[in-house]
Amino acid sequence: MDGPAILVRTMSVPSVVDEHGNTWQYHSRSDRHSKVACWVTMFDLLQHCALLRRHVAEGTVAFGVNHEFSDFRTRRTKKLDLVVHRPRTELAGERAGRTFVDLAGTLDVSLDREAHARLRELPDLRESAVGTVLMALEAKACMTKHRGSGPRLYDELNSSHITVHGAADQAIAVAFVMINGASTFVSPDSNRRPLGEGQPLPNVTSLRQPGATEFVVSKVSELPTRTRPGYEGYDAIGIVVVDCPNDGTPITMIEGPPAPNPSSLFSYESMIRRVVHQYDFLNANL
Repeated sequence: MDGPAILVRTMSVPSVVDEHGNTWQYHSRSDRHSKVACWVTMFDLLQHCALLRRHVAEGTVAFGVNHEFSDFRTRRTKKLDLVVHRPRTELAGERAGRTFVDLAGTLDVSLDREAHARLRELPDLRESAVGTVLMALEAKACMTKHRGSGPRLYDELNSSHITVHGAADQAIAVAFVMINGASTFVSPDSNRRPLGEGQPLPNVTSLRQPGATEFVVSKVSELPTRTRPGYEGYDAIGIVVVDCPNDGTPITMIEGPPAPNPSSLFSYESMIRRVVHQYDFLNANL
């Protein structure tokens, strides 16, 4: 599957500029990493789900970005990074709006030649005003202060699936979680000043690995899951572990422990397979 490799290659290029003119690979106050994570997830889903590709080619489904859900039960609202949906009736069949390929350009997604070729072979998934939601993707990252961030990450993710299913019980709720397994991290929050030539060296945070990452993996694994509509929980959860010192050096994937192994329920591969199965089962008659 292409997603994790494309994610780290894209994030390796410093692209987030802060108020001091510093350019970062990762910044907690930017949502670029979340959008790229959702894009690569959809790229793999389109490649592995024949039914989804057919629906895209027929114009039956579209995508939306930063869609706000309203929980009918609690009146809670929450924005999700990316949704796949049936366009509203009055917009059905319209082909206006940016494409999934356009979104890759907006995000500066880094594709190699083979991935470019596979992308060109896919039907045009287009953005439109959101109708009935079929799938909702939420992407989160935990890059530093793992012990303190883990419980907050759990709460944020837990509220997402509750809100999604409170608005659309039949929707497939998917969580993508990126965890930093690096031993050091240059935090933008600890370096709120100009950095670079002629400036003092940046403050570097030491991370207690692998324990810090193991803690967050365990915390995310506690999130409720479900096997069919009518219950609370995520329909699929994928965890990737990266080595991201955030110092400009290339970001890499961590394949071994503490990352989930490919057969784990929480691996990226298992997430994609599970979503494909759920989409086929729930939308066969769409």
